[in-house]
Amino acid sequence: MKRTTIEKPEIQLVGISIRTSYEKEVNKETGAILPCVMRYFHEALFDKIPHRKKPGTTFCAYTEYESDYRGAYTYFIGEEVSSPSAPLPEGFQKLIIPAQTYVQFTTSPAPMPEVIIDAWTSIWKMSPQELGGDRVYHTDFEIYDERAADHQRIVMDVCVGIKKFV
Repeated sequence: MKRTTIEKPEIQLVGISIRTSYEKEVNKETGAILPCVMRYFHEALFDKIPHRKKPGTTFCAYTEYESDYRGAYTYFIGEEVSSPSAPLPEGFQKLIIPAQTYVQFTTSPAPMPEVIIDAWTSIWKMSPQELGGDRVYHTDFEIYDERAADHQRIVMDVCVGIKKFV
């Protein structure tokens, strides 16, 4: 994976979310992310989001961490919006990803879901020294754009919030 340390500005999203955990997600029977993603795409919920900034660019965020990646967290799927004050359709929420330092990993082309599993497995194994800082566990996210159109050759970005070493 290619990696870059970058400062990202605040990103305002609208979408849907679920509460889950690492333990639930490693078991296909109890995982909640896949059903959430399937609902988002099969019901074309993205089309109901007002003021979409880049239609077709999907953000999947991990936030409200209970502890670290092994604890409970909120999974959010949606799109960036240009007017977050617009009324939301029923069942939708807002999420503000804070401006902060991120390590952005860009994957090599791979099929879904291996591309996600391989990326996060590699990230979880990294020490703070390898990341360039300590993970802050506020909000981490994936970006799926036109590079994710072919589900057998997905390229995506994974942004992990860090506090850089001084």
